[in-house]
Amino acid sequence: MLFLTAFFVWPVLEIVGRGFLTDGRLDLGGFGDVFARPRTWRVVGQTLAQAALGTAGAVLLGIPGAYLLYRCRFRGRGALRAFVTVPFVLPTVVVGVAFRSLLVDGGLLGGLGLDGTFAAIVLALVFFNYAVVVRTVGGMWERLDPRAEQAARALGASPWRVLRTVTLPALGPAIASAASLVFLFCATAFGTVLVLGGRRYGTVETEIWIQTTQFLDLRAAAVLSVVQLVVVVGALAFAGRARARTERALTLGVPSVTAHPVRLRDPLDAVAVVVTVVTAGGLLALPLLNLVIRSLRTPRGWGLDNYAALGVPQDTLAVSAWQAAGTSVRTAVDATLIALVVGGLVALVVSRRPRTPSARRAVAGLDALFMLPLGVSAVTVGFGFLVSMDAPLGLPVDLRASPVLVAVAQAVVAVPLVVRTVLPVLRAIDPRQREVAATLGAAPGRVLRTVDLAVALRAVGLALGFAFAVSLGEFGATSFLARPQEPTLPVVIFRLLGRPGAENYGAALAASVLLAALTAGVVAVCERLRRPGIGGAW
Repeated sequence: MLFLTAFFVWPVLEIVGRGFLTDGRLDLGGFGDVFARPRTWRVVGQTLAQAALGTAGAVLLGIPGAYLLYRCRFRGRGALRAFVTVPFVLPTVVVGVAFRSLLVDGGLLGGLGLDGTFAAIVLALVFFNYAVVVRTVGGMWERLDPRAEQAARALGASPWRVLRTVTLPALGPAIASAASLVFLFCATAFGTVLVLGGRRYGTVETEIWIQTTQFLDLRAAAVLSVVQLVVVVGALAFAGRARARTERALTLGVPSVTAHPVRLRDPLDAVAVVVTVVTAGGLLALPLLNLVIRSLRTPRGWGLDNYAALGVPQDTLAVSAWQAAGTSVRTAVDATLIALVVGGLVALVVSRRPRTPSARRAVAGLDALFMLPLGVSAVTVGFGFLVSMDAPLGLPVDLRASPVLVAVAQAVVAVPLVVRTVLPVLRAIDPRQREVAATLGAAPGRVLRTVDLAVALRAVGLALGFAFAVSLGEFGATSFLARPQEPTLPVVIFRLLGRPGAENYGAALAASVLLAALTAGVVAVCERLRRPGIGGAW
């Protein structure tokens, strides 16, 4: 609570307060001023439209993928699971660069005229969130009791009728939870929209950044932050109610026995294979493959010139891309350690099942509270750090000069991911195991070490990897806090994109490949740590 108060609640309240307080008095006239602007309604409309379309696309494509990857067995399933997870942890700047390199003139799909369009943004959002649906729904599908489906088939129901009347209703909570989270991620997308849409197709998130950095209009930014907060709270509340219906005591460590070999004669299997192959090959692999190919193209032909340029500071940058990568790794390590400690403690508390209704409500409230950083604008958090960390909570210390501040901001973003990764595993532990250990004389610390930690060890490793990957690519808050002499790699990529010249663009592509390779390597290790049967834990 101290961490959340000092490094999330206080900065957000500070930046919102500066927009609503005039001479120390509350002034809500900013709402009328901001909503009287046609641009505000256009931005809000674009935000809701892109979130709705991105969610629909991710759900429609993700459900067949969840079936194939979690209900069917085939060679290479583990590798394909790891591959579809990579886009989710890719830095948003890299996703934007990958799609832009694919759609610009000279790109593989440049002739379609999609560069700078609303459709390009929606496709990028589906690319980014496809794994959320696959893993959340697939993790539930993997654990479904197959006897209800088998009974329906024995009574003469067709495969499609079984899917419609038995399977999908059982998966309803998982689908609703995944859809609400995808909607949240789409509505708060920043780097991807900034690279692909600019100011033409801005969202509430990018508009907050524009109002604070270009116009210094804190009142407008504060109003938009409140609007976004309302959307976030609503989405998280919906996701929490849906998720509560899927979290239950499970038998851990036993691989699923419901999966069957792929049978192409089965219409469900055939459709799942076709949709997943097209999605994985066309939507997921193509932008990444094109990014690598374009990074090897130089004004003088094919070669590694763009990668060689990463060792030299480009244009007016103070450091090279390799130096920025080193800064990113060091900062991500610090952020991961902070997030693991805070998120692990929160997950431990929230996993308990109190007997009194008031205690249960308190635990649920704590869970929801620590999910807020997922959706609140990272731009708001970063700018709030600048205006509040001169004396946080009245302490006589200025943290703005500390290099740890970037790591703390990244940890704020990563803590919810740690909680969501570890919490389902802790909740799945049968409470009787703890009770038996305590009855046999084990002290609380030993019960924690031999029961909770022993079961959740792989989940902790998984949380560590995902927190590191997310911290490595965080851009919103870092863009405010990174010092010119110590920028992170996503900041360097964005600056290179904003500079003219083929050399700068080529260096941005090469740096994006480097950052994507780092995050993909982390995800591959994380997939090896995943406990069988807990595929949708995060």
